[in-house]
Amino acid sequence: MKTSSAPPTQPLRFGTDGWRAVIAEAFTFDNVARVAQAAADYWRDHPVPGRPNRVAIGYDRRFFSDRFAQCAAEVFAANDYEVILTPVATPTPAVSLAVRDRLCVGGVMITASHNPLIFNGFKLKSHYGGSSDPDTCKAVESYLDRSPVRRMPAAEAEARGRLRRIDLRPDHARAIRKLVDFQLIRRTGLRLAHDALYGAGAGMFEAILKGGRCKVTSLHTEHDVLFGGLTPEPIPRNYGPASEFLRRHPHDLCLVNDGDADRLGALDGRGQPLTTHQVVCLILYHLHQNRGLTGRVVKTLTLTSMVDKMCAAWNLPLLETGVGFKYICPEMVKGDVLLGAEESGGIGLPGHIPERDGLAAGLVLLELLAQTGKSVRQLLGQLERQFGPHRYGRQDLHLPQDRCAALLNRLRSQPPDRLGRRPVADIKTFDGVKIIANNGAWLMLRGSGTEPVLRIYAEAATESEVEQLLRLGLRWTRQV
Repeated sequence: MKTSSAPPTQPLRFGTDGWRAVIAEAFTFDNVARVAQAAADYWRDHPVPGRPNRVAIGYDRRFFSDRFAQCAAEVFAANDYEVILTPVATPTPAVSLAVRDRLCVGGVMITASHNPLIFNGFKLKSHYGGSSDPDTCKAVESYLDRSPVRRMPAAEAEARGRLRRIDLRPDHARAIRKLVDFQLIRRTGLRLAHDALYGAGAGMFEAILKGGRCKVTSLHTEHDVLFGGLTPEPIPRNYGPASEFLRRHPHDLCLVNDGDADRLGALDGRGQPLTTHQVVCLILYHLHQNRGLTGRVVKTLTLTSMVDKMCAAWNLPLLETGVGFKYICPEMVKGDVLLGAEESGGIGLPGHIPERDGLAAGLVLLELLAQTGKSVRQLLGQLERQFGPHRYGRQDLHLPQDRCAALLNRLRSQPPDRLGRRPVADIKTFDGVKIIANNGAWLMLRGSGTEPVLRIYAEAATESEVEQLLRLGLRWTRQV
């Protein structure tokens, strides 16, 4: 076993859902070991009653993710933890489920989720099977360098019984099948395409639906740390190859997952992209109108206001949070949540872990098609006829954090009284700045929690209005 007392060379800061950094710049083996030691010290000082010192560790397909995961495992093993380490790249929700069901005090997922390929990350999972809350993340950050890093070589840890390699994917597949009428889905003969975006969800729908009448076509399943030149994020600008395939080979639906398969996007069967907002609305419609479920709906600020209208029409309590599933997870832990959802495609379901799960949400969409016999376009048409058209756009702008902060502070202190040609009806400032016009259109600016990026979001009734709002947001950035 090795102990390192070398002085730290750089500060590390936790953001949304843990710590992320550029590989080989800040995301190094030494720094991963420092963060793992901090987490080991934190969980040692804050034990979970009735649970042994056990952690689950998984990783995605990014460059050296498996090596970084083993590094973290060696640190936990040296600190007298029993470690469950996945032997293959694994979806994040499978690790979260293992943390809960295998009675771990916590878990670690090595992934940068949807971030560009140069990033990797260290996600913290708490004992309840969801993302650690902001207070826990800050507490773990405060433990950095309190004690020297201890590491035990993986071979020694395995020989001592402190490290076991367990494939967590089969347990996860069994759990999410129970969330839907799985036999109905298998009988339908739906033609499903799945674009894994080269991520950890590759091959999962084939495995989950194996043996039924559903035909599954898997796209971009190769292990490519360059992600085919794309960013592994389920948004329309990354759907080009899948769209082209579907135009030549129509299916009933195409599901898309991000790099660690905890988020969901989709295209219709002929290659036309769906927004993540539309995906969320379809799932909310199905859970309440078809299944008859009720409960609170928890959504982030950047998610479509169609959800607000649906909740008002169906008398469902609605809670709006800051951006990031870390704000939704605590509400799911409290219970009575029908749906938790965020703009980036993170969807949490009732009766499951308090965590976003792109594979489970995909099965719910399949159940919707199987039960109704309608296409996604028909179903979206129904929603628009009832709740009106909602068009959405987002633009990401590289902006230094000091300029981003200055812009947001200016908008808070000197808010506009008009949004384009419309009077401003409301302004929300608890995460970024969201400006809402009296006709329901809105524009929001917010700094990313993981990158030096300003995100500009807009929603209105028409595409042209959305473009005007995005241009307005860009003009504001040039004033600081």
